[in-house]
Amino acid sequence: MNWPPATEPSAGPDDAIRAYKGVLSAVLEQRPSGTRQRLADALGKHRSFVTQISSPAYPTPIPARHLPLIFSVCHFGAAERDAFLAAYRIAHPGKAPLAAGVRKVRHISLTVPDLGDDKQNAALDRAIYDFIHRITSIAGKGG
Repeated sequence: MNWPPATEPSAGPDDAIRAYKGVLSAVLEQRPSGTRQRLADALGKHRSFVTQISSPAYPTPIPARHLPLIFSVCHFGAAERDAFLAAYRIAHPGKAPLAAGVRKVRHISLTVPDLGDDKQNAALDRAIYDFIHRITSIAGKGG
């Protein structure tokens, strides 16, 4: 595979955003079924968010805080990560795309009751995601 997708140093931020999203999209296409959902779960977002951040057609930039989780869940190789970060730096000059190190994540599944209403089910899902993020945030501060 040819990494990175063509991004010239003189290319604008929109081209660079498309370039790093192209890398993410290609990585996701090579991963097993369910990777997009695992990524959405890890980020505490809906799967549509993963579609927006991985599709070059959407101008939505990827927040730098999400990069460690994306790299971990999607199992980026060194060349893929380098290509992604090169385009990310062009798209977002002056922003540090990574904190010290990439933290690994793991996937867990929960079985919860169907509340019989889409809005109630979505509210329950959000409450669970919020709880998990608060707990892991607290745990991360202790290390």
